[in-house]
Amino acid sequence: MADSVLFISWGESIPGREERGLEVFNEAIGLYGRMQQDGRIEAFDVVLLAPNGDLGGYFELHGSAEQLAAVRQDDEFRRVLTDAQLIVKHMRVIEGSTGEGIARDVALYQESIAKVPQTA
Repeated sequence: MADSVLFISWGESIPGREERGLEVFNEAIGLYGRMQQDGRIEAFDVVLLAPNGDLGGYFELHGSAEQLAAVRQDDEFRRVLTDAQLIVKHMRVIEGSTGEGIARDVALYQESIAKVPQTA
């Protein structure tokens, strides 16, 4: 069961690189679909956001922490990210928790809170 997520977001396209941007976007979808079929990730989501001047959209790759660590080292994944960095601004790749991973992270947070003096 997926307990981790890899969040990959991007901002606006660099002017003049929009056509290549669409190609890379489609390559990423193809790659993530193959990874899901091969069992290298459990699932992925694609979100395109309404124009807002900041965040264009994002992918969420879902899987175990081990699966997503392997994805981050995959040459084809790294190549798609490198291609994307050349065509969009503000690209981010952020690890996170989902599903059962939330309980693990909340427990860690609670332990940390106990070490910090609480003030009003």
